[in-house]
Amino acid sequence: MKILLFLALIVSSYSYAQSGHDHQGESQKKDDQHGNMHGGDHHGMGGMHGMHGGHHKLDKTTLKQFFEPLPASIIDEKKNAALIALGKKLYLDPRLSINDTISCNSCHQLTNYGVDSQPTSPGHDGKRGGRNSPTTFNAALHIAQFWDGRAKDVEEQALGPILNPIEMGMPNEAAVVDKLKKIDEYKAMFAEAFKDEKDPIQYKNVGKAIGAFERTLLTPSRFDDYLKGDENALNDAEKRGLQKFVHMGCANCHNGVALGGNSYKKIGLVEPYKTSDVGRFAVTGLETDKYVFKVPSLRNIAKTGPYFHDGSVKTLDEAIEEMAEHQLGRKVGPGFVEDVKAFLGSLTAKGN
Repeated sequence: MKILLFLALIVSSYSYAQSGHDHQGESQKKDDQHGNMHGGDHHGMGGMHGMHGGHHKLDKTTLKQFFEPLPASIIDEKKNAALIALGKKLYLDPRLSINDTISCNSCHQLTNYGVDSQPTSPGHDGKRGGRNSPTTFNAALHIAQFWDGRAKDVEEQALGPILNPIEMGMPNEAAVVDKLKKIDEYKAMFAEAFKDEKDPIQYKNVGKAIGAFERTLLTPSRFDDYLKGDENALNDAEKRGLQKFVHMGCANCHNGVALGGNSYKKIGLVEPYKTSDVGRFAVTGLETDKYVFKVPSLRNIAKTGPYFHDGSVKTLDEAIEEMAEHQLGRKVGPGFVEDVKAFLGSLTAKGN
């Protein structure tokens, strides 16, 4: 099965390379000269440092095949203003934890691209969870939440950490509701956000409010401008990196509006990746889901390290190398890493 999957990736990547670039022979020669890829690159996408203008531009059809720009909004912010305001307050409030020390923002910092920059995050008593805390930015666009996809959306996800004994540590839903009902400001805010409900302070409504707020956390980037037709939104290195990213096969998993977050893949698809975390298997019980995780979004990826489900990879350079090896069975050199890293930098929120 692994061999078949690998061959499928190679064939699909090669076909995209053939359709997306008309100077592959020249690129291959330059790649060999620059030493960007160990053993060359039969996808015809390495070593294009001497190329300019349209030579390293993917055609619009190929771009649309893989990517789409962020929507302007995924929630009516005017209509849901009271709900969103409540959600932001709850997101930032450490009183949702057992000892008033941990909030959603503790692990998913709004001033730090939705992460805490730690391999794993400390909970209310200092104990750490077993997985890296993923960013909440653009997370509402994903097919599901958590690394193993056990929550269907951000509304459901928001309720999990509050009751998690390692994270926020509240004993049960009733305890959370009781705590909130003793806070006058929340009485007013819940009443405003849930006008049609006789008893608005309910645990499920905590998730609805936080989820509504998280749906506003979209981060348009220069890459979105490029997708919309602004050829000058990316520089030459970023365009080279984009082409290499697509032609190598990275975009076979990291695609769509979030460049990921829309599928599940086994880590170590081609070359085994050592981990004791069984991933989605713990959720589904299916043998085929062992070591399978949700493909992370690459938006803001240059700012959200350390990387992977276990937070074991410190740098983006290393992450690029590891993914090429374990998912595609390829050894990549510094030229590839440099250019792809440049492209990934274009996914950072504008103004940052």
